[in-house]
Amino acid sequence: MRTKLLYQEDSYIREFEATVLEVNGNEVILDRTAFHDGTGGVQADSGYIIFGNERYFAAASHKGGEVVHVLDRAPVFKPGDVVRGELDWEKRYKKMRLHTAAHILSAVLYDKYNALITGGEITHEYARDDFNIEGDMATVRKAFEEAVAVVNEIAQRGIEIKVYWLPREEALKIPGVVKLAERMPPDIPRLRIVEIPGVDVQADGGPHVKNTREIGVVKIIKVENRGKGKKRLYYTVE
Repeated sequence: MRTKLLYQEDSYIREFEATVLEVNGNEVILDRTAFHDGTGGVQADSGYIIFGNERYFAAASHKGGEVVHVLDRAPVFKPGDVVRGELDWEKRYKKMRLHTAAHILSAVLYDKYNALITGGEITHEYARDDFNIEGDMATVRKAFEEAVAVVNEIAQRGIEIKVYWLPREEALKIPGVVKLAERMPPDIPRLRIVEIPGVDVQADGGPHVKNTREIGVVKIIKVENRGKGKKRLYYTVE
């Protein structure tokens, strides 16, 4: 990948300058970006790319191993030009809160039920996670309700979240660093680690809040049975 991912160093960057590397119709690749590209189950960011008096709506995506900014029209700028990016911060920040809540939730369910995530999605409105937890739906709902109560208690502790990098081999020795049932982290030499001290350590490349108190209160929206090994929980933060 040619693009430096600014959010991996600082998830609170809302505006940035970047040099244009490539323009293909209305698709643009930059040398650096704060836009998350939608990998890892977190909905891609949107916002604006600005060049002079031109302001383009932009939605990020991941194509061919690159972060691509898809604009609402073909731009007037060209490779080598410097542009400014602006995130839709309200949507991004909600996803950050939900993403950190999802890490705590997965840690709680992993610790109590040895449950792994079998699927999930984080949008700017809600999150959904599938867990390979078994039992009738009354039992599963109670487990989810108890887990969310623990998540809210942990969130209110105001724990500072650590983000750092480790060699892949060293990172994978950490118990529970991967909580996805069917997917390992990418085959790269160094992994980005998101640690909520005393609660969770996971390999993760996406944006998070700095302190658990920023999460707010997690609220269950609904619980669904999606089949064997797949109990789905929809939730949001307020």
